[in-house]
Amino acid sequence: MTAVPAVPVAGTIPAPVLPELAAPSVWPASAVSAPAGDVTVGGVSLAELAERYGTPTYVLDEDEVRARARAWRRALPDADIVYAGKAFLCRAVVDWIEEEGLGLDVCSAGELELAALRGFPADRIVMHGNAKSPQDLRTALRLGVGRIVIDSQCEIARLAAQVPGPEAQQVMVRVLPGIEAGGHKKIRTGAEGQKFGLSIAEGDAEDAVARILGQPGLELVGLHCHLGSQVTSPDPYAQAVRRMVAFLARIRDRYAITVPELDLGGGFAVAYRPGDPAPTPAAYGRRITGELLRACAEFDFPVPRLSVEPGRSVMAPAGIALYEVMSVKRCGGEVFVAVDGGMSDNPRPALYGARYTVRMVGRASAAPMRTATVVGRHCEAGDVLAESVELPEDVRPGDVLAVPASGAYHVSMASGYNMTGRPPVVAVSEGRSRLLLRRETFEDHRRRDVGL
Repeated sequence: MTAVPAVPVAGTIPAPVLPELAAPSVWPASAVSAPAGDVTVGGVSLAELAERYGTPTYVLDEDEVRARARAWRRALPDADIVYAGKAFLCRAVVDWIEEEGLGLDVCSAGELELAALRGFPADRIVMHGNAKSPQDLRTALRLGVGRIVIDSQCEIARLAAQVPGPEAQQVMVRVLPGIEAGGHKKIRTGAEGQKFGLSIAEGDAEDAVARILGQPGLELVGLHCHLGSQVTSPDPYAQAVRRMVAFLARIRDRYAITVPELDLGGGFAVAYRPGDPAPTPAAYGRRITGELLRACAEFDFPVPRLSVEPGRSVMAPAGIALYEVMSVKRCGGEVFVAVDGGMSDNPRPALYGARYTVRMVGRASAAPMRTATVVGRHCEAGDVLAESVELPEDVRPGDVLAVPASGAYHVSMASGYNMTGRPPVVAVSEGRSRLLLRRETFEDHRRRDVGL
């Protein structure tokens, strides 16, 4: 563990808390303004982290991750809270999630093997995927995962044929409840007419249920849905609960079985910019629980065991991306601030128009603020990290920029574009830092290239 000292606030007058650090905030709860325009997170100076580990670097506040995991457990104390590992996963995160009592949602044999490497309890793992490979299924069965979520008709027989027995593999069916929710059309997954799940309205979900019930190697234990990402209101979850409970009642009436579990997936919104709507876990929990009780009473159905799968809402607010400014260009009345990272470490703006706030750290400036666009280093016009952000007019090469709310779907979706190398991830807690993922180097790329 490498110690990086926090920057103390000089004198007896506390350092002012800037508006973007005040609650509600896009920054971790531990973020504090420090002298010389700096910010400390987890008691550690962001400017010093950039100097020590280089840039781009991702900083992850361990205590923020743990606090958010606990907030979900408090919000739904009788439910299973399953962390969606696709948001970001590494050895340390697996350990934190296990220690906080959460389950783990994986989407590949690779994620599953990582969990097994850390000794994560297999019965608390849920395997997802709309196109699970034979290796994915073999690994899930070999390791004994608790639930496999069926996402297509053809998966049923394929999975059943591989179950070694004598015990049946517990499965869920991912259904489409026909609800449009989410921040962008590319991340809405609960409506009809897209690649995930099986339609309730068109009868595909019920057909899958009948097929599973005909497979002695499979045990149907629940229904699953996922509405999308960045769902900014609890109301769509309440709608999903009602439609799913109605379907559970129909299965009971038609097949004389009571399916005991209901998984509502994730997609809970976080704030990427000040003022973004982001209900608390408690707000989602109250609405979901209340609607579940009402729907079960209406359909005379026993209250099922509930699961939710937060990923972004646990991880995103705990992460901060640090970049160094490479150039500043003024063109056509616009200011373009180019940094040493970009779409290779954060593809979200290019994929679906994600918006961020940016703050300069490590240098105080008395210059007025000016609207700028922060762009990446890659050979794409769409390599834009943050549009219409306020930065000091004298921003210059060598300055360090911090992008909060960067913990989810950045490093996990990072690519090798232009062979720039994926960035490291550094955890901070109680005034100390430690490296979780090292920086990817050209040597790493060279080793993969085995052609003559």
